[in-house]
Amino acid sequence: PTVTPETGEIVVNEANFVRKCISAESCQDDLWGKLVCTNFKVSFITHNSLPRQRFQCTHRLLGEHDIPLACVEQVVTVNDVKGKQKILGSNQKLKFNPTELILYCKDFRIIRFRFDEAGPESAKKVCLAIAHYSHPADPQLLFGFEYVGKRYHGSTGERVNGVDPGGGMQTTLFDCSSDWDREIKRTGASEWRVCTINQGYFISPSLPEFFVVPVSLADQDLKQYACFFYSQRIPLWCWNHSSGSALVRMSNISDLQQQRKVEQRISSAITKSHPLRSDVFKSDLDKNLPNIQDIQAALLKLRQICVIDPFEESEEKWLSSLEMINDPLYSVCVCTEKEDRDLSCVISCLVQLMCDPHCRSLHGFQGLIQKEWVMAGHRFLDRCNHLKKNDKEESPVFLLFLDCVWQLWNQYPAAFEFTEVYLTVLGDSMWVPIFSTFLFNCPRQRAENSRDFASSKSIHLGQDQALRFPPVWDWSQQFSLKDQTLFNNPLYVGKIATCVQNGTVKTFTHRRSKKNYSSTLRGLPSALRNGSLGPNDTLARRNSLVLRLRSDLSQVREQQETPSERFIRDFFSRPVDLQGLLLPQLLPSHLSVWKLYFLRWVPEAQIPQGGPITAFHKLSVLTDEIDMLQNQLRQYKGAGGTPNNLHAEHSKMYFKATSTPHQPPAPPEYLSSSFPFSPVGNLCRPGILGSPLSKFLNGAKIWLSTETLANETI
Repeated sequence: PTVTPETGEIVVNEANFVRKCISAESCQDDLWGKLVCTNFKVSFITHNSLPRQRFQCTHRLLGEHDIPLACVEQVVTVNDVKGKQKILGSNQKLKFNPTELILYCKDFRIIRFRFDEAGPESAKKVCLAIAHYSHPADPQLLFGFEYVGKRYHGSTGERVNGVDPGGGMQTTLFDCSSDWDREIKRTGASEWRVCTINQGYFISPSLPEFFVVPVSLADQDLKQYACFFYSQRIPLWCWNHSSGSALVRMSNISDLQQQRKVEQRISSAITKSHPLRSDVFKSDLDKNLPNIQDIQAALLKLRQICVIDPFEESEEKWLSSLEMINDPLYSVCVCTEKEDRDLSCVISCLVQLMCDPHCRSLHGFQGLIQKEWVMAGHRFLDRCNHLKKNDKEESPVFLLFLDCVWQLWNQYPAAFEFTEVYLTVLGDSMWVPIFSTFLFNCPRQRAENSRDFASSKSIHLGQDQALRFPPVWDWSQQFSLKDQTLFNNPLYVGKIATCVQNGTVKTFTHRRSKKNYSSTLRGLPSALRNGSLGPNDTLARRNSLVLRLRSDLSQVREQQETPSERFIRDFFSRPVDLQGLLLPQLLPSHLSVWKLYFLRWVPEAQIPQGGPITAFHKLSVLTDEIDMLQNQLRQYKGAGGTPNNLHAEHSKMYFKATSTPHQPPAPPEYLSSSFPFSPVGNLCRPGILGSPLSKFLNGAKIWLSTETLANETI
């Protein structure tokens, strides 16, 4: 059903005889139907079918023409007869009857509706309703609260807090001390312990109730030092390397008079955690990385390109934000940021992704986000601007992180258990406001708001302290088990793989070859550390970077190579161990635009029967065929196995092999480079002929960060 009252969704307003625009040049393919605004989404109900065949992957909460209210960026009403238009906000008046409604969405969609045949009053009311409900005045007005409050009931009919927070998930939520204990043991961090002084959020309002600190720091010392840090955010342990090196994050010390004393005490305790008592290496993220306003501005410029608004050549800031250098962890590393809630989340996660193969598994990656973003207090409510109260606080920090992950995934796809479809869907889930993952600024805010809401709705919490919102990791809330197989990477090389040899099931561990191979990066100028410019350099437009490198080449050859540069050169000179360290190549020619996310709604960018999905289809079929043959060998040798008639049901691949391997299935007709998303009817704007995007799609070098150096010789 389009509207589901059992989940707390109600219809607020609607208009009949509305036309959804499919093409900007012609109206012959447009769809007619009813435009509905609920307290959850904007829905368009039509009995017409889209002009192109689409695949059958169904979102359980959103229909084909639905937009979550949290995804609506701007509501623009137009009266083309009077030549008027207005951007609507909450509780605003509209003095003219709209003939057109344009919705600008945070996922880069632009959707147009026409009211030529609709009643003028109903058109005005539905526009005002969309504007009002997409600007909630309070967190408890977000749909997630109604969803949790209405959907779950006790067996006797009384309203109770009945959400299973785990739902059979294997993802660690890090909301209890035992989760942290297991992480300490997994990483071998024997000189660290779980700290409980923040239970009840007694010390810091934005820290979790449980976190990890050095064994040598007593609780009494931590309580004493907390007041010297911004928001009382004392240093947090993130992760331990097998060498004993640790990754720590912390906010800045606000009391300058006590700064030296506190830093020395904290550094001493952290140093003692290292087996060799190595010195602490500090990285000031506020000085070395863009701020949240820079990141927001960079995304807006990128959006201008993708939606064909006026083009400006400053999109490099977005991709240059990805050029983050990670030196090998030989000593304890402490990342400092004023409040330790934005770019420290990005950097701590990227370091662990590059160094720890566990974090590149599906559940490991989800646990990583839960630990370093959700529990560590990233301001999802403010940065996503769910309440649309303060544009200055809005910044796509989490999307920047996902883009960084995709860049690494794009260079080492076999090292990750998940696919780029998974990363794209995860980014979209920020705008489906029912998940605890993306609704709040910190665990305390979630607890306080859910307790207040439960009290106002007479929801019995029982022994729990707060409503149990479903985490986004419970993917069954959004997709069927069949559709969730789109998340599984057929190329993934796990730590331990199984095979059948002579009828016996064996396991083997992937090892790096000792043979050295030549590398295109051998002899890389030292001015380009790890493929990126130094911290004091700027990235010039067009070919000036190439000219500069050529002019400075004689000088940089004479400079002595640093240990870090030697390590990186040696790394790229040998085959990559997919279960070891992964270093990204960060020359501009190595960074790409994440097309599945940023260009999926552009029909002209769609390649029918083409793009990466065609390789994904063939690899999935091959992987499924191998799994099927191994299963048959197990059955033949009496070693157990799944009956053949159940194999397809339990397969991990979305695309499956046929029962006759010599006749592989042909790619489905609906496959395109935007799979599993359909651009038809989701982006309506003037044609792109002659625009910068058109030139890019035809192979022109319009993006310095991805193209300029691709064919150049230094």
